[in-house]
Amino acid sequence: MSPERVGIGSHLRDVLELLGEDPAREGLARTPERWEKAMGFLTSGSQTRVEDLVNGALFAVKFDEMVLVKDIEFFSMCEHHLLPFFGKMHIAYLPTDRVIGLSKIPRIVNMFARRLQVQERLTQEVAEGVAGAVDPRGVAVMCEASHFCMMMRGVEKQHSSTVTSAMLGEFRDNKATRDEFLALVKRR
Repeated sequence: MSPERVGIGSHLRDVLELLGEDPAREGLARTPERWEKAMGFLTSGSQTRVEDLVNGALFAVKFDEMVLVKDIEFFSMCEHHLLPFFGKMHIAYLPTDRVIGLSKIPRIVNMFARRLQVQERLTQEVAEGVAGAVDPRGVAVMCEASHFCMMMRGVEKQHSSTVTSAMLGEFRDNKATRDEFLALVKRR
């Protein structure tokens, strides 16, 4: 059930009071409702399925070389601190007998990013989501992200980033294919 439907905004009033704030003051009076709506959107990926996003946008094409979509921006929420992390993903796949509509790949990223996440799981879920949608010979995902839990608290390192990858099928088994992916990601 989406957070928006369970009335979590009313609980934020208590949290604001526990933080020493006055939830009735002008700047905070409508914050619980705005926060509830924002959290409903930011976690809406939990109510979505890859099949619904793809919606039949698979096309028979005689093409067996790499398809790469680079620099897909995403925003997600760290499940450990409920703080944002954001970055970009690079996703490649090796089609067999069909390709997926290109706009569907960023939609798959958004779906998994709009859940309470850790970057490692997000990377793997995107790879498996693309693989399940198009049934390719392989999928590669590289995710580069900055985490507010590292930037605003704890070690307070504003310029650090984290890189994760997931390699499935031929990208895992074939070094030349993996190297081609990595070289293409570096190319600007």
